[in-house]
Amino acid sequence: SIIASNFLNRPIALMTPLPNQRPKKLSLGPLEEEILEIVWEFGSASVKAIHEQILSDPDRELAYTSVTKVLQRLTNKGWLTCDKSNRVYYWQPTISKSEAKALRAYEQLNQFLAVSDPDLVASFADSLDVTSLEQLDAIAQRLKTLRQQREED
Repeated sequence: SIIASNFLNRPIALMTPLPNQRPKKLSLGPLEEEILEIVWEFGSASVKAIHEQILSDPDRELAYTSVTKVLQRLTNKGWLTCDKSNRVYYWQPTISKSEAKALRAYEQLNQFLAVSDPDLVASFADSLDVTSLEQLDAIAQRLKTLRQQREED
């Protein structure tokens, strides 16, 4: 993310652009989330590496085959790809962690706006604290800047 400042000269992080390639299914279970986090951390990981990482917590138990099944589910959902090298399968994320965060935020915003009742949306905005209102103002300013840049192009 790029850091910019808002109208109050406070630093704000600009959102990562939405990825061109998107997972087929965004919803993930807790174990899927945990394993995806490990793959993001490693960049590319084998079942063995992921299994060992999980079992590095002495209070955890998880079968090797369970890790394999979750990796296959994440691949089917479009979150991971799999390559074979020297008889070992390695999984890589299809999008970065920051792209996933941007995509989830985008989906949540669309679901919220799908209510399509301006009065309801305004009532939520009216009850926000000062920091949240500053964030909304910063978002509105960023949108205005982006629209002006598009018109100039």
